[in-house]
Amino acid sequence: MEFTAKQIADFINGKVEGDANAAVNTFAKIEEGVPGALSFLSNPKYTHYIYSTKSSIVLVNNDVVLEEPVHTTLIRVDNAYECIAKLLQLYQASMPVKKGIDPLAFVSPTAKVGEDCYVGAFAYIGDNAVLGNGTQVFPHAYIGDNVKVGAKCLIKPNVTVYHGCVIGDNVTIHAGSVIGADGFGFAPNSDGYDKIPQIGIVTIEDNVEIGANTCVDRSTMGSTIVRKGVKLDNLVQVAHNVEIGENTVMSAQVGIAGSTKIGAWCMFGGQVGIAGHSTIGDKTFLGAQSGVPGNIKGNETLIGTPPMEPKAYFKSQAIFRRLPELYKQVASLQKQLDELKNNQ
Repeated sequence: MEFTAKQIADFINGKVEGDANAAVNTFAKIEEGVPGALSFLSNPKYTHYIYSTKSSIVLVNNDVVLEEPVHTTLIRVDNAYECIAKLLQLYQASMPVKKGIDPLAFVSPTAKVGEDCYVGAFAYIGDNAVLGNGTQVFPHAYIGDNVKVGAKCLIKPNVTVYHGCVIGDNVTIHAGSVIGADGFGFAPNSDGYDKIPQIGIVTIEDNVEIGANTCVDRSTMGSTIVRKGVKLDNLVQVAHNVEIGENTVMSAQVGIAGSTKIGAWCMFGGQVGIAGHSTIGDKTFLGAQSGVPGNIKGNETLIGTPPMEPKAYFKSQAIFRRLPELYKQVASLQKQLDELKNNQ
């Protein structure tokens, strides 16, 4: 399909600068632009590419000031990144959607599959499982007994959803993720460890997206809960009885230990680790590799282990890099002090 700059601007409430009839039929990064492509500019680091890009149309923020003429058609908007996301969603929605149950899939006779669903080859749908309308289960995915999956979900290849778990509407779970495996519960004894049965479930609310090879463990009792709008990157570990608040996002390799409660609208950088039984308040922003040993009130931006305000953290790091030099100075001063004492 092909769209003109005017059509795109009308859809996203933008203003055209250049040829309103310029047409595009694909997307491209601004530095890799080609004729017929739509690109966007939101990061100032990429501004220089706008003067040389071959893309036919580029979305830019209203406040971008250009120092040279450009050869492409611009569409000015309040937020170019947000607008390109809307256009990509529209593009994805226009692509064909698979429907029907593949002959090579297994669907239990007691399972309930809604209208317009897709179940791919070698997928498994267990006893009394429920798939909501329009949900797609891709090849080799496993939906266990008594699992409930809402409407318009995407369960990608090789996803495993253990028995009894509950998934809301518009949830995407990417390849290789495991929902509802046993929490890490063991009681030490004289011979080793006794396993503590994990008899709870996982509840994932609406509009959640979970990246590839992420694990959300079932609770010991009750439910591990991922609230609506949460976005988890690849390789995230969510332990048993954790609760993640609405619209919180976590980058790759974040680890949340058991029985921790995470607030709403938090943002965690890569490899953040949270100790068990902690409470993290709303709107907590943690920099990459932060290690959190206990509670955080919320409405804070922190980094490091233990977390501290960024300004204090970077000052500490500057001092840390000078420790070998400072150690020599202290040793030299101590030697001089000892000599003075000996000469008294």
